[in-house]
Formats: sequence, C-alpha cells, structure tokens
Amino acid sequence: MPELPEVAALADFLDQHLRGAVVAKIQLVSFAVLKTADPPYSGLEGRAVTGVRRFGKFVSVEADGLFFVFHLARAGWLRFTDSPTDTQLRMGKGHIAARLTFSGAAGPVGMDLTEAGTKKSLAIYVVRDPYDVPGIAALGPDPFSPGFDVGTFAAILASSSQQIKGVLRSQGVMAGIGNAYSDEILHAARTSPFAIAKSLEPADVQRLYDAIHSILGTAMEEATGKPPNELKDAKRSHMRVHGRTGEACPVCGDTVREVSFADSALQYCPTCQTKGKILADRRTSRFLK
Repeated sequence: MPELPEVAALADFLDQHLRGAVVAKIQLVSFAVLKTADPPYSGLEGRAVTGVRRFGKFVSVEADGLFFVFHLARAGWLRFTDSPTDTQLRMGKGHIAARLTFSGAAGPVGMDLTEAGTKKSLAIYVVRDPYDVPGIAALGPDPFSPGFDVGTFAAILASSSQQIKGVLRSQGVMAGIGNAYSDEILHAARTSPFAIAKSLEPADVQRLYDAIHSILGTAMEEATGKPPNELKDAKRSHMRVHGRTGEACPVCGDTVREVSFADSALQYCPTCQTKGKILADRRTSRFLK
C-alpha cells in the first residue's frame, strides 16, 4: 500500500506533469470504484488542471473548481504515460479501474489507476471540495503539519488505550502512516508494536516522534522526483524490518520476526524492540510465553 512518502511523491509528480493540462477524456472501467454521483465525473472533461495535492493517503487533482480524488488502497497503483492511446476499454476487464487522458502544451498524457488482486478497495471521488470526501474529512493531523509538535503527539498517545502499532496506523489519529512505515518507525524508536500508547514514558514518546520524522522524512527525500513506476522499489529498498521476516536486523543482527493477522502482518526485531521476547502470532494462535 502506498503511504505518505509515496503518495506525496505521486502528488508532486502529477502536479508537475498535469498542471495546465485539460482533462480530455475519462473512462471508468469499474463503476464500483466511483463513490460519488454529484457532480458527475464527466463534468471534469474540458477543465484545466490547476493543481494536485496530498491529503493523508489521498491524492486530489483540482480542475477548475472540481476535484478528482483517489485513494489507491492496498493493491492500487498509478501508471503514467506520455503516449496515451484512444483504445476504448472494456468494463470489468483487466486491472485498470480508470483511465484519464489530458491535453497539454507538450502533447497528450495519460494516467491509469490500476488495482491487482481480488479484494477491490481503490476509491475515486469527484467532488466540489476535497473535504466532501468522508475519509479526508476524518483525517487526523499530518505529521509534517506546522502544529504537529511533540506536545501534540504526547497528548494523542496519552488519550489512547490502544497498542501503539494501531495508533500509528489510524488515519483519524495521524494521516498518512500505514503498515510498512509504522513497522519502520517502531523499530527506529526501539518500541514494541504491542506497547499501550498511554503507558509510554516521555522519553519513549520523544523517540517515537523523532522516528516518525526521520523515517518518513528520509523516505520522502528518496521518493521525491521519481516517476510512479520507480516508487515501489524505492520504498522496499530502504525497509529495515518490514517485509524482512527471517533476515538479520541491520542494527543488532537478531532475526526479524513476524506477527500474522487475518489480512496483514507486522515485522519487528526482538532484541531492538521487545527485550528479546517473541510476540504471539495471533492468527495461528501460537501464544508464546
């Protein structure tokens, strides 16, 4: 799933390549992805793109007062081309959920929103205001917003009885962090994913706050300027524990472990994060003492 760094890079890339271009044609290959009916998506055609922004994990393309907003969910992605075709796509066929073509000063360009797998969660909204999208309206503060200081972060954690892994991933608490970067942040902060948020000491909170900005900040620097087709590999390349089950922790050399759930998994280092304790794998009910 693309998270804050990749979505920020996508928004920046699209802003650079689409600003000033006119929406020429929109094809929806799956009407299930469209979550709004008014205004109609066809109302975007003929409008010029005036900017692209990120809201958490949402990308918003503004076109003369209307907004084309999308969320790539778990298996969605964006393909960009400067050689779009006029091929009429068939409904319900293939991985393409929507295709947009634009007419720009340098010629036509296009983008496909794609989604692999059988569980379809990619979502598209056409709205008059990005905050008309329920997911955007419910977002918590962005980690890079001016008001998100360590005091604000400490207050958020102090009010939560949830495990810190879930708090970091909750978009209503903080916008943009998902499964992968929460693993990386917790590893950098030497914090157990099962630690209860409100139980953390001030020093723990400070380490987490610093880790959020160092991990996401570094990832954003790595992603900035890269085209969409390079962002996935860029994300994987600098992961230390996420997706590294069975490999050696680059900090201490211990074996990276995994906790599996029904539809996701987390990775962590026992030495760095849990004082050597192996956490229970709740999906298979292997409760380890």
